[in-house]
Amino acid sequence: MLRTTIAGSLPKPLWLAEPEKLWAPWKLEGEALEQGKRDATILAVKLQEDAGIDIVGDGEQARVHFVHGFLANLDGIDFAKKTMMGIRNNRYMAEVPTVVGPIRRKGSVHGMEARAARAHTRHQLKFTLPGPMTIVDTIADEHYGRRADLAMAFAEALNEEAKELEAIGVDVVQFDEPAYNVYMAEVADWGIATLERAAQGLTCTTAVHICYGYGIKANIDWKNTLGESWRHYEDTFPVLAASSIDQISLECRNSRVPMDLIRLLKGKDVLVGAIDVASDHIESPEEVAATIRAALAFVDAEKLFPCTNCGMAPMSQTVAYGKLAALAAGAALVRQELGS
Repeated sequence: MLRTTIAGSLPKPLWLAEPEKLWAPWKLEGEALEQGKRDATILAVKLQEDAGIDIVGDGEQARVHFVHGFLANLDGIDFAKKTMMGIRNNRYMAEVPTVVGPIRRKGSVHGMEARAARAHTRHQLKFTLPGPMTIVDTIADEHYGRRADLAMAFAEALNEEAKELEAIGVDVVQFDEPAYNVYMAEVADWGIATLERAAQGLTCTTAVHICYGYGIKANIDWKNTLGESWRHYEDTFPVLAASSIDQISLECRNSRVPMDLIRLLKGKDVLVGAIDVASDHIESPEEVAATIRAALAFVDAEKLFPCTNCGMAPMSQTVAYGKLAALAAGAALVRQELGS
């Protein structure tokens, strides 16, 4: 009951990448870099265990970015052909690679770090992949023409990767779709179809993470324009509730999301973001517990998983793992209150 987990990314060690940056450049090269990625993955798993997290992840230690890390081993993408484009409906600009031909998975993308994580923890293991819609919103296209067609091509490659992760022993495969809070009409039009294609045939637990983005200035500035009630989930939750996806991960802590929107996810596991990733303030266990208690008014304890709002890659390790310890302690408080 109230098993804790993370949304995705965690800070990388200082010896692996530049600290407190979202697109942090590597400090190592060649075989040293590959070994460093493995070591950082194992370290992230152990630090999550030490913090008291129940369902651990790889922390995305082997990826420069949660989307482009997956794209690295796909055919059809020209990484030398950079395009400057607006991301999340022009919320911010980024230089991205370009799709120039059919998308094909060359081989394993994240098998190395999945095996490293699985070999070094007895906890349940979650692995995150970018969702099809969010990939499409983070890459330029000179081949497919229609976003829905490009998303379906990525969904097929994601499905191959997800099945490999499941075979390695991953317990939860999560697809990250922050774009669902931007292009709500497209979610029902083709977003859910491509998400379900990405998850097709999996027997492990499937999840989708939807939030308001990393704690970077562009996202914080955007949030300040959204008013007193953030109701984006109201459009997407009913569609997700009717889908085959098992778990929905959402942002709650220090957001203006009406908690009663969770009612729209009846029947699903709900990963409630009880940790703010846009602030270096380390929540107290009681603050975490307060968020969990508020969510319990709308979802049964057996289906509630305390989580972080989003990834924590741009944070310092001290802050990030301090927040994870608070997440575990806050969940423990509520479990005690419930007599579990």
